[in-house]
Amino acid sequence: MRQKKFMLPESEIPTHYFNMQAVMPNKPLPFLHPQTKAPLRPEDLYPIFCEECARQELNQTDVWIPIPEPVREQYAAYRCTPLVRAYELEAALGTPAHIYYKNESVSPAGSHKLNSAIAQAWYAKNQGITNLTTETGAGQWGGALSYATSKFGIDCAVYMVKVSYEQKPFRRSIMQAFGATVTPSPSMSTRAGKDILTRNPNDRGSLGCAISEAIELAMTTPNCKYALGSVMNHVCMHQSVIGLEAEKQMALAGEYPDTVIACFGGGSNFCGIALPFMRHNMDGTRNTRFIAAEPCSCPKLTRGKFEYDFGDEAGMTPLLPMYTLGHSFKPASIHAGGLRYHGAGVMLSQLMKDGYMEAMDIEQLDSFKAGVLFARTEGIIPAPESCHAIAATIKEAEKCKETGEPKTILFCLSGHGFVDMASYDKYFSGEMQNYHVSDEDLAGFIKSADELN
Repeated sequence: MRQKKFMLPESEIPTHYFNMQAVMPNKPLPFLHPQTKAPLRPEDLYPIFCEECARQELNQTDVWIPIPEPVREQYAAYRCTPLVRAYELEAALGTPAHIYYKNESVSPAGSHKLNSAIAQAWYAKNQGITNLTTETGAGQWGGALSYATSKFGIDCAVYMVKVSYEQKPFRRSIMQAFGATVTPSPSMSTRAGKDILTRNPNDRGSLGCAISEAIELAMTTPNCKYALGSVMNHVCMHQSVIGLEAEKQMALAGEYPDTVIACFGGGSNFCGIALPFMRHNMDGTRNTRFIAAEPCSCPKLTRGKFEYDFGDEAGMTPLLPMYTLGHSFKPASIHAGGLRYHGAGVMLSQLMKDGYMEAMDIEQLDSFKAGVLFARTEGIIPAPESCHAIAATIKEAEKCKETGEPKTILFCLSGHGFVDMASYDKYFSGEMQNYHVSDEDLAGFIKSADELN
C-alpha cells in the first residue's frame, strides 16, 4: 500500500518556539555554581553560551518565544518535514496499531539536529560572535552545526568522540565539507584532554570528555562561544518545531497519538516530538503516553539516579539536576554514538521524576533488527539512534496485536543512516554484540555524582 504523506504548506512553518518550562507544574530545579552552590542567573552562562541562548535556558515564564525571521528562512529549505503513515510496517507486523513517523532525516544535515544548530548559529551571528565550538557523538550534531555556521559565516571547531571519529569517517568528512575543523576527543589540544589521556592513553572518549574540551576551547579563544546539541533547555525549545508541525499534520490525518516515542541520548529529539503534545496532558485534555527509548548500555533513565551532577567529564559545567550515571561514566562503544551520554536533560529529568514520561531500554541487536525491518518496509535506512525508537515502536505495536487495540503510535525518525553503513555491516556479519553495565560498575560511576550532593 502506498504511503500517504501529510504535508503542510511552507507558510505553516512555526513562527514561535514552545517553552515547556513555562507550563510545567514543577519547574526544573536551578543550575548551581559548582563552587558556591548558588543558583545561576542567565549572565552567569554568558562566558560559555551566546547571550540569547543563556536567557532562553533559564526562561520559565514565556510560553512562546518568537523564531527570528532569518532562522525561519533557513528552515524553509527543509521544513515542514513529512509526517508519514507506515502502512507497510503495520502490515509486516500484523498489528491493528496505526503507526506514524515524523521524518526529520530530510534536513540538509540528515537529522533533526539542524533545528537548533540554525537557531544557535544565528543568535551567535547576531551577537557578533565569530567562532563556535562544540562536541559531537555520532556526528549528527557536528554536521548540523557545521552546516549552520557555514550559512552565517562563523568558524566552527568540533570535538568528535574518538570511537565515533574512527567508526564513522564519513561523518567527519561531512563536517569538513561544510568548513569545520574536526578533532578526535580526547585530544592533546586542551588541558582536559591531556589529563584524560595521561590517566589512560587508550581512552576511547565520551560525550562528557568532548564537552569538556569544547568548553575549554570556547573559554580560551577570543570572541568564541560554545554550542550544545542536546540536554539544555534552549535546545529542547528549538526542537519544538517538530512536535508543533506534527500536531497539525496529525489533525490532517484525522488522528491523535495515544503514544509518542523517540530515541533518547540527552533528549533533544524526544523533546521536539513529545513536549508540544505533552502540554495537553498537563491541561487535562489528553492522556498520551510518552516513551523515551535508550540503549541498555547507557541506561540513565531506567537505572540512573536523579541528583546534581556535572554535564561533562572534567567538571567545567554548572551542576545540573538530572538523571545521571555519573559524569565519570564510560559508555560501551555502541554504534548509536549520539545516545552515549551519561545524563538526561534537566527539564526532561523533572518530567520523568513527575511521571509525565517513561523510559524503555533497548538492546543494540534489537535496535538494528528493527532498523532493517523499517528499511525493508518503509524504504528508509534509519540512523542507529533512530533504530531505538523504531524498536520501541514495534514493541508497542506488538502489544496492540496481542490486545486487539488499534492505538495510534507516533515516533520521530530523527535521522537517516546513509553514512552509518559500517554499523549495518557489523550487524549483518554477526560481529555486533549487546552490552550491559553491571550493578557494581554502575554504582561506582554514580558515586562520582553522589560526592557532589
